[in-house]
Amino acid sequence: MKFIADLHIHSRYSRATSPDLTPENLWRWGQYKGIAVIGTGDCVHPGWLDEIEQKLEPAEEGLFRLKPGLVASIREDIPQACRREVRFALSTEISCIYKKNGKVRKVHHVVILSSMNAARAFQERLGAVGNIKSDGRPILGMDSKDLLSIALDCDPRTLFIPAHIWTPWFSVLGSKSGFDSIEECFEDLTPYIYAVETGLSSDPLMNWRLKSLDNFILVSNSDAHSASKLGREANIFDCDLSYSGIFRALSDRKDKGFKGTIEFFPEEGKYHYDGHAACKVRLHPLETVKNRGSCPSCGRPVTVGVMARVEELGCRPEGEKPPQARPYQNMIPLEEVIAAVLGVGRKSKKVEAAYFDMISKLGPELGILMDVPLKDIAAAGGDGLGEAVRRVRAGEVKVLPGYDGEYGVIDIL
Repeated sequence: MKFIADLHIHSRYSRATSPDLTPENLWRWGQYKGIAVIGTGDCVHPGWLDEIEQKLEPAEEGLFRLKPGLVASIREDIPQACRREVRFALSTEISCIYKKNGKVRKVHHVVILSSMNAARAFQERLGAVGNIKSDGRPILGMDSKDLLSIALDCDPRTLFIPAHIWTPWFSVLGSKSGFDSIEECFEDLTPYIYAVETGLSSDPLMNWRLKSLDNFILVSNSDAHSASKLGREANIFDCDLSYSGIFRALSDRKDKGFKGTIEFFPEEGKYHYDGHAACKVRLHPLETVKNRGSCPSCGRPVTVGVMARVEELGCRPEGEKPPQARPYQNMIPLEEVIAAVLGVGRKSKKVEAAYFDMISKLGPELGILMDVPLKDIAAAGGDGLGEAVRRVRAGEVKVLPGYDGEYGVIDIL
């Protein structure tokens, strides 16, 4: 079965997230987007895991669905063209801050578990380590390798995925607090890392530069902090709709169940270029070298972004594919495309109305962006929208790259 999965998101219990992140809203937006499997996010937070148990029930092996009574109360919100099954997988993001090899490390990880019992056991173990109640994404003072060991104790089929691996401040390969390889971080437990997450500021083309990543599947997820951000990056599977199917597709190198990813244009990510947001200074890595790593405005060190870090660690020429490379497709969220066509802000009422009109006529957002014939898009939304989607699919867009926590600015038309 072919389906799309977004396995790294957050709940409303995480800091700086929307109150709309409820199981009901995630179910609703999963259908708007065309996502069949959504990670619950934050599943070690006591309040959120209790809510998950109250509102979800077991479905296919290792997956969960919204309970029928809740479905009945909101099904009429879903356009007929978007109605399909949505499942949930138990997932969380954990932040580890610790000192290793003489340097402070700050590394985020996505942990996906195969059962409610495993989630409860993982919650109990982490609760004995640190505070898991104050933030849906808990910060723990423990080594990443030790976190992986605990996860495997609780669930031998844990999918443990280093998150957004290039983000400067909080990732396994980040310029500010990361390592120079996955092996340096996880040592003898590295064989239990099957996949790594590209993050919004990189795509597979950039990650292929590192031969050291050839043994890992490259996955992408939204890291959504609101329900409408679901699917801005996602994964395409063609396997059994079950935890076992997903686990095999990511852990077995011979399995053909993982088909590739849906990606941001990496320039749009918040850490693609180097820079200093306080001075509004955006720098190409060569400019950073010229300025000896300092902001030309204030003289303070700039934040070195993903592009420079990939160049530092990479050894393969750009464009050369490793043997196990999966395809990917760069996309821009439909709301952004509509906003560009209408010449208004993404959050305007005009964009909202046009968005729901389009998915009511043509089906879920990701299908419109990737698969619906351009003539049908033009017929439903006008020639301008048809041309804008064509340009996105062809990569004919311009982006002023993001830097130091500021998103890039994209120009479609």
